[in-house]
Amino acid sequence: MRIAGFGFRRSATLASLAEALERLEARHGPVDRLAAAESMRPRVEALGEARGLATLGVPDAALPSAETLTRSRHSRQARGTGSVAEAVALLAAGPGAALLGPRLTSMDRRATAAMASAVPTRDTPAGETP
Repeated sequence: MRIAGFGFRRSATLASLAEALERLEARHGPVDRLAAAESMRPRVEALGEARGLATLGVPDAALPSAETLTRSRHSRQARGTGSVAEAVALLAAGPGAALLGPRLTSMDRRATAAMASAVPTRDTPAGETP
């Protein structure tokens, strides 16, 4: 299971998110689900509806618990994490998830997206994704 997590500025548009997702999929392949911090979820849900993808929510209070590749000073001050997109992707993908790379930024610099891969659980039959 591949989860795309998003972070974005208030000024980000649906087009900003879509472009960040397109860049992410061009680099890492297709995603299975989208994810956002609960406070940011409605805009990402709109993208999910447009793309036919479910959107997962991550509690805002959990963001600082994720170890991110990116160390944005602004993100750390505002949200307690080095990258909201990376933290959301990791937390939504579950325990043992791994980032496929650092976040990517939309061309208008208003949105970021990162992809994490979930680790199959023992309850998942071989060859299937959770």
